[in-house]
Amino acid sequence: MRIRVVVGLIAGIIAAVLVIALGGTASAAPSTPPQYPVPYTFAAALPAGLNPAGSPPGVNDWSCRPSAAHPEPVVLTHGLLATRNDNWQTFGPLLANAGYCVFALTYGTLPGNPYIGGLGPIEDSAAQLSSFVDEVLAATGAAKVDIVGHSEGTVMPDYYVKYLGGAAKVDKYVSLAPIWHGTNLLGLATLDTFGAAFGFSPVVNGLLNPACASCQELLTGSALVNKLRDGGVAATGVTYTNIVTQYDELVAPYTSGIDYAPNMTNIVVQQQCVLDLADHLALAADPVAAADVLNALDPAHPVPVPCTAVLPFVG
Repeated sequence: MRIRVVVGLIAGIIAAVLVIALGGTASAAPSTPPQYPVPYTFAAALPAGLNPAGSPPGVNDWSCRPSAAHPEPVVLTHGLLATRNDNWQTFGPLLANAGYCVFALTYGTLPGNPYIGGLGPIEDSAAQLSSFVDEVLAATGAAKVDIVGHSEGTVMPDYYVKYLGGAAKVDKYVSLAPIWHGTNLLGLATLDTFGAAFGFSPVVNGLLNPACASCQELLTGSALVNKLRDGGVAATGVTYTNIVTQYDELVAPYTSGIDYAPNMTNIVVQQQCVLDLADHLALAADPVAAADVLNALDPAHPVPVPCTAVLPFVG
């Protein structure tokens, strides 16, 4: 009996030494990433908008290192009048839960007003994105990032990709409510063109600047839109996915978000689910679009696209 006890003690000591040498404990379980709540309602953005310096759950963890399954960090680019915090309360935690390193910036704010982004010239905002992507790549050690943008955040990164060297640093480019061909919201683009014909252009530019330099740039026929479309919207080597809604009240017509290239895919959420009534804002909290984004980022491991009722604005 004593021999058995001694042998057992020796075996236990040896096992403990081996565990310590391997850097763990006998009872330690493998660590799992935290799972953040994912609100499928754009109403979650309202309180977040009061904290423009904050980040959505799971976003901007600068200690995050990409996994072999998801080697590219995801950079989120918000829309006009938004910030990194209020625009991404759904997609930030969603992507973090899926195992991505997720980062987001607020760009295009005016001096003294951090609560509203996207107002500055898109060219300047693209330069801010360029610096931010370099920071993300340096922190994570990744070679490229993926972009997920909403509204203006679908157009601004394309200037970075096409004119600031971003094509070499971006792998996948996913757009929610893109504006590839500009918008004629409230007929503003028509008004600007009409004014030009009579020699008092830019009419709209004069009305909107300096409060919103990007607003005129997003109009159909603007110099910026024409520059981005020159030679085709899509850049070689980048994979694009456009996700649009027929009920988009800000991108007029909604088909302005559709373009065609060998490396570009177009998705209309209502063609997947007739119950999806998401408008421009609700698309940023849409569970149907969320599945599309996950599949665009990781097409080798697709998730089912649900069909559930989605209401305008609230989701």
